[in-house]
Amino acid sequence: MSETAEYDVAIIGLGPVGCMAAILFARAGLKVVAFEKEPKVYSLPRAVSLDAEIIRAFQPIGMADEIDGLLQKLRPGDRAGFANSKREWLFGADSVAFSANGWQPMNLFDQPELEGYLRDSALEQANVTSFIGSEVSSFKDHDTYISVTAQHDSREITKTAQYLLACDGASSITRRALDIGWHDLGYDREWLVVDVVTQEGHTLNNEVLQVCDPDRIHTYVATKDPYRRWEFRLNPGEQAEDMLKTEIIHQLIDPWTPRGTYRIRRAAVYQFHAATADTWKVGRVLIAGDAAHQTPPFLGQGMNTGMRDIMNLAWKLPLVLNGTSDESLLDTYQSERDAHAHDMVSWAVAIGQLMEHLADVEAAQRLEQPAPETADNLASSGYGQGRDQPPIRAGVVLLDQVNDDGETGYLFRQPIVETLEGTETKLDDLLGKGFALVAHDNAALSLTDESAALVKRLNIQLCQTGQLKVKRGKLSPALLAGAVILVRPDRLVFGHTTDSLDVNQLLKAFADVLVLAP
Repeated sequence: MSETAEYDVAIIGLGPVGCMAAILFARAGLKVVAFEKEPKVYSLPRAVSLDAEIIRAFQPIGMADEIDGLLQKLRPGDRAGFANSKREWLFGADSVAFSANGWQPMNLFDQPELEGYLRDSALEQANVTSFIGSEVSSFKDHDTYISVTAQHDSREITKTAQYLLACDGASSITRRALDIGWHDLGYDREWLVVDVVTQEGHTLNNEVLQVCDPDRIHTYVATKDPYRRWEFRLNPGEQAEDMLKTEIIHQLIDPWTPRGTYRIRRAAVYQFHAATADTWKVGRVLIAGDAAHQTPPFLGQGMNTGMRDIMNLAWKLPLVLNGTSDESLLDTYQSERDAHAHDMVSWAVAIGQLMEHLADVEAAQRLEQPAPETADNLASSGYGQGRDQPPIRAGVVLLDQVNDDGETGYLFRQPIVETLEGTETKLDDLLGKGFALVAHDNAALSLTDESAALVKRLNIQLCQTGQLKVKRGKLSPALLAGAVILVRPDRLVFGHTTDSLDVNQLLKAFADVLVLAP
């Protein structure tokens, strides 16, 4: 690492993804400088849904409960699914209050409120130096460090860091400066997005509904009270400026609730895209969030996918910067995140295609014609159709163990447990903040001197679950079957012991993949 750099990491963009990066990097002991061109948090909503695993990522640093307190709790009737033109339920899934991640799986929020909390938290970190209202004009990779130049308070400033992380959005100046192209996943549609504040007398249900209407495909989302959202796909020949007229918006909402029972908060026409960046790392520059991937909103995964990028880097960058791992460890960032993001974006596209297919089926029924066949890729794309998040399929993972069993490459289960002392806690609180080696029985944690040295060097927490009482949720099936599981700081499972792989071999394989420095 260069001794000339002032900071460990420079961050461009302090939206939710950039703020998460600043917080997690600072809490990991890194010195951070952050640039954000907007003086204040954007006052209108964009993202509305937060996954349980994202809340879980804040748990080791003590912020999860505060974030959870900003989220909408379950309401009567909360569910997500598909409906016909009459809004008659076709299929879907009821919302649940607890997931394998230890938190409510689907969480709705108001972005100005959550983003304001995250920005305040980021700026409060002792290791974070921020330049709010500063627009980055250029950056340069000097091979051993990065310099970033920005306009701040009518003057030009330049700061240096070991690495640069760009969280500067879909129109990322960083990505464009590096001439990084897009891998197009085949979805470009214009949609009108309308956010409202509900008022007394409204007739809106608590649900997420994909309305597969041949006349106009649209989506309804009961976001955090008192807010609600609609997304209306523009039909051929319709113009954005016409769709933004107040009377047109009222006409679209009329079938849902009477006028006077809501106030329009925001209306905008967007072109929904589906794409991932060709390259996520160039030299000492990394991109994350919308700068690296864009998705239609049908899964609510835009911001969540960006936050997973940060969860990946939040443990890898410290290992490289403190000299534990070789710089090549950062090459696993793209190999892990690109494939995962690609799968999630493709799934969102499939939901959009499923909506179109169901609308075509209803259109055929109206004309008493044969229904079009369902494409294979749509069979499991709807909510409640048995599809789950994909595992990582490359990088810091035992590749020969990655399959569809929900263990290696997937998130480690987090039940609520009771200790011998009678204290109830989430399992992660017993795993520590970093790597963890988890066994159901201490006898399985028989380490050689070499393995014990590695455990000490990487500060791997040894955890035994046999004496814990599960109060809510479930322990990993492999754990209950006697396997020892190696869990990464982002709570993804690196791998587990088998009849042909003991705990010392597991640790040796882990050390090899981490490319530990001598």
